[in-house]
Amino acid sequence: MRMTIRSLEWLVEQLGGLARFCVLALVLLVATNVILRYLFSIGPVSLQELEWHLVSPIALLGLAYSMKHRADVRIDVLYERFSMRAQALVDLVASLLTVAVGGIIAWLALDYVAQSYQLNEGSPDPGGLTMRYLLKAFIPFGFFLLVTQGVSDTLRAVVQFSDPENPMELPASLSSEASA
Repeated sequence: MRMTIRSLEWLVEQLGGLARFCVLALVLLVATNVILRYLFSIGPVSLQELEWHLVSPIALLGLAYSMKHRADVRIDVLYERFSMRAQALVDLVASLLTVAVGGIIAWLALDYVAQSYQLNEGSPDPGGLTMRYLLKAFIPFGFFLLVTQGVSDTLRAVVQFSDPENPMELPASLSSEASA
């Protein structure tokens, strides 16, 4: 079970790296657009649309990545006072809810992407980007990735609940990585 957890979290980590790359690309793209607009009076619609297109993979891939690193919103006032088994039970319920809700959203989003593909949806603006279904495909993909992390967290909670004396080490939080 521990190997499965590590494998699932490896996948989330790798795709989280793609989200980090998209953040860098977005910063460079915004800087390029500012330079083009204010120095050369050029404002390509496609580059402006690409800016908000990059927000989708950042948010949807970053969702599971932030959950893996415990950077999501948590209320630890009571949780930190619980026993290891009680914490595992809380984590188990939360991760099962994550899997259920994430799975439903991912499943429902598949039709949304399929419809966009069938219509060959693109930008309504002249010079805008085509193939908007590629952007929309990040919705089910990101939520399936969230389900993947939810399954990993579920398995981790089961391990912790069944053997509270030998819990799995949690992934480093993003705040501790930044300060190291």
